[in-house]
Amino acid sequence: MTTEDKIRKQLADNPILLYMKGTPEEPKCGFSRNAVDALKTTGKGYAFVNVLEAPFIREKLPSVSNWPTFPQLFIGGELVGGSDVIVAMVEDGSLQPMLESAGGA
Repeated sequence: MTTEDKIRKQLADNPILLYMKGTPEEPKCGFSRNAVDALKTTGKGYAFVNVLEAPFIREKLPSVSNWPTFPQLFIGGELVGGSDVIVAMVEDGSLQPMLESAGGA
């Protein structure tokens, strides 16, 4: 399985997926921390991939998503955006219905 195949499988298997540096319990950069903090306020569950422990995914994902930085939030296999987009969408209420329609726990 190629790295791109693995990424596509992760996206297919997880309706809400955050590619981040670190873990939700221990983010390793401020942008990932901001994304996690914003997602926590929604009360919805999500899967994550720690790209610091998956260097091939960290290297390949930007060419798959056309987004150069981390974190990256995907809902229903589609890129939503990075930290600033996540925070803005939580603040304006537009992320919540997307999470609910994707089946966030």
